[in-house]
Amino acid sequence: MPSRPSERTIVFLVGAIQFVNILDFMMVMPLGPDFAKGLGIATSQIGTIGGSYTAAAAVSGIAGSFFLDRFDRRIALAVAMLGLCIGTALGAFATGLGTLIAARVVAGMFGGPATSLSFSVIADVIPVERRGKAMGAVMGAFAAASVLGLPLGLELARQGGWRLPFLAVACLGLCIAAAAVWTLPPLNLHIEARKTLPDPGLAPLLRNPLVLLSCLTAAVVMAGSFIVIPNISTFVQHNLGFPRKNLGFLYLFGGIVSFFVTRLGGRLCDRFGPARVGTVGAVLLIAVVYTAFGSEPVPLPVLALFPFFFLAMGLRNVAYQTLTSMVPQPQERARFMSLQSAVAHMASAAGAFTSSQLLVELPDLRLEGMPKVAAVSMTLTALVPLLLHRVQAGVRAPKPQ
Repeated sequence: MPSRPSERTIVFLVGAIQFVNILDFMMVMPLGPDFAKGLGIATSQIGTIGGSYTAAAAVSGIAGSFFLDRFDRRIALAVAMLGLCIGTALGAFATGLGTLIAARVVAGMFGGPATSLSFSVIADVIPVERRGKAMGAVMGAFAAASVLGLPLGLELARQGGWRLPFLAVACLGLCIAAAAVWTLPPLNLHIEARKTLPDPGLAPLLRNPLVLLSCLTAAVVMAGSFIVIPNISTFVQHNLGFPRKNLGFLYLFGGIVSFFVTRLGGRLCDRFGPARVGTVGAVLLIAVVYTAFGSEPVPLPVLALFPFFFLAMGLRNVAYQTLTSMVPQPQERARFMSLQSAVAHMASAAGAFTSSQLLVELPDLRLEGMPKVAAVSMTLTALVPLLLHRVQAGVRAPKPQ
């Protein structure tokens, strides 16, 4: 086994794992119109397909909260990534709505724990005074997935069919997971901490008001986003007439913005506090959603504001992840992250499923009902600043002796 890697190397490896994990989840939504056509699925059901992944991730997250803290983070992460890659590959062999949902359920069952374990590794290894910067770097995987992964995946689908990106991401995931398992050291200090304490199970977390407030924040953040996100690709193509061949450039420009914003946002969180940074992101997100989807839209605002959508999301999300990483104690971190990940995925699924109920596919393939979807998103996002400030106050409050 090689010598212990530096903090920078660990952050890079965890970021690479998150790149695959996020790309696996994100690519399904822009590819929606492609596989909907190939499998005879209504585009208004794309939210259901996205929601099936997040619902499965929620269930596995709840289950993982009972046992993930008992294992070496490195081994647990390897198992989660293997399952994720298998589920992703199965998506390439879907024959209809049912089989595609089943494949996404398998991917979600392992993708959810992979996310919580990734952030647990960062929180275990990186001191709190540098954690905002590290979280920003890892969350840069979202930007990298947008800048590199999504445009490439969309082009692969355009050239070789919608099944090809699923196989490509699965192969990439296996390679990155193998490199991470070989390079990362054993990550089991939390197990040693558990030996000196009785196994408390999940009950103490559920009795902790700050944990519940953190989970509520996660739910509001994710539901407010994923009632909109699964439908953007369909909306800009069918409602606004944006060319399919240029769709990758749309995500490329947004991803470039997100790439820099997540890094800047992490540093701003360390300097000004996550709540202030998250408030700026939430206010900007409300403005973008209203302008793009909240009324009868015209092509220019949506396409011009797309990078601002990524900017707002990046600021809000890095603030939320940095702040909530400060809530748990080390020996309960994976359990907490699993619980919060489960809540976040459940809220994402609820948002995606809700959008499927609010939207209707018209005969010309346009989506009807986006202003209703936008109204729900803006209402939830308006709650985020208050929740972030409450969580930050709880984190900074003196702990009982």
